[in-house]
Amino acid sequence: MRWFLNLYPPFLGAGIRVRRLQPDWKAIDVEMKLRFWNSNYVGTHFGGSLYSMTDPFYMLMLIETLGRDYIVWDKSATIRFRKPGKGKVRTEFRLADAQLDEIRDKLKTQDKIEPTFLVEVRDESGALVAEVEKVLHVRRKQPENSKSISDRI
Repeated sequence: MRWFLNLYPPFLGAGIRVRRLQPDWKAIDVEMKLRFWNSNYVGTHFGGSLYSMTDPFYMLMLIETLGRDYIVWDKSATIRFRKPGKGKVRTEFRLADAQLDEIRDKLKTQDKIEPTFLVEVRDESGALVAEVEKVLHVRRKQPENSKSISDRI
């Protein structure tokens, strides 16, 4: 899957590389080097590329870790630029067992939840370049036999 993600056209074009994808999907590391094709007018990382390197990962991680009984979608995102990104930038995505347990527990009593994840993009010195807040939509799948007749047609 890491190979596929690295060849995904939006990532390939922006120079985004998945450097680590843990087999249990609880840790992913992503980086992007500054190149002429992913820089902006003033020679720093293009904001769209900074956002792209954070976009699908928590959704994919939750889909893979929660399993087939759940539906997960990206709901919204905001990005706040903290300083110009130069050189190589990196970000890490982590899911703890406690987070997954909390999601499962909440969905026992709620139809849907919208967990929020904060992603930090940092440069090679560790300085914060951008913060991205990701809001996801998570719900349990409805059993096939619980759908009404009109839903099945």
